[in-house]
Amino acid sequence: MSLLVVGSVAFDAIETPFGKTDKIVGGAASYIALAASYFTRNINLVSVVGDDFPNDFMNTLKTQGVNLEGLQIKKGEKSFFWSGKYHNDLNSRDTLETQLNVLEHFNPIVPESAKAPDFLMLGNLVPAVQQSVIKQLTKRPKLIVLDTMNFWMDIALEDLLKTIAMIDVLTINDSEARQLSGEYSLVKAAQKILKMGPKVLVIKKGEHGALLFNNEEVFFAPALPLEDVYDPTGAGDSFAGGFIGYLAKTKDISFDNMKRAIIFGSAMASFTVEKFGTERLIGLSQENVDERVQEFVDLVQFDISLV
Repeated sequence: MSLLVVGSVAFDAIETPFGKTDKIVGGAASYIALAASYFTRNINLVSVVGDDFPNDFMNTLKTQGVNLEGLQIKKGEKSFFWSGKYHNDLNSRDTLETQLNVLEHFNPIVPESAKAPDFLMLGNLVPAVQQSVIKQLTKRPKLIVLDTMNFWMDIALEDLLKTIAMIDVLTINDSEARQLSGEYSLVKAAQKILKMGPKVLVIKKGEHGALLFNNEEVFFAPALPLEDVYDPTGAGDSFAGGFIGYLAKTKDISFDNMKRAIIFGSAMASFTVEKFGTERLIGLSQENVDERVQEFVDLVQFDISLV
């Protein structure tokens, strides 16, 4: 089934306790599209870059089955750039530099061929921009998934709440869930957020896994303990890509299937953190993905008797 991915395609420069990079490819849509491509090849990407963006990466996306008709290339302009430094625990970071460049006035244009997607993944962007994408579609997708962050809660809360009311699944991290709801308990936070419009809420907890909520049920998936973690940038976006990619592949948006999708999303995130940037997501085999998912299954599978 067709998947439309909207978000940033950008440059990052990253420093962690385990290394430092120069300018490398990043951006929410880059991670989402790459992760999703291991489950479905019918992907359309809507984003914007400057003419400084490397053709090699665009060709990689095309090889992965990502249609770039909706990728705007602004001549004489620079791509979005973010630089950050992670603390020793890798759970917190400092932004060193942000250059909005082409993203500052980004007006997404969904190509006619992509205006009736079965699935829509809205990566982290200005809430009003996310709304504009939904309004361009000629029919409502089977599922709309939205990712956002605390920055928009700080400066564009009214627009964000309007956008949240238009979607089916919201993915945020635990601190963002607490900020959005005003509740410390994640169960209470989920109850409040679900009343804002989405049918399902995913709360990402980084190295501590992810929680999946609807109005009746809750499901928890652990994160895979990894020997080497180099760069958490893009892990949440890779999670989202694996999650919606698996749903698009299986054509099943039941809560039970979303539980499986959480595992596949977690598997893709676990690959991402093993190297800097998008490098680890490129060139995976189906066997690599299957083996990683099996590791998650083995992690939580056990027999127990209450007698």
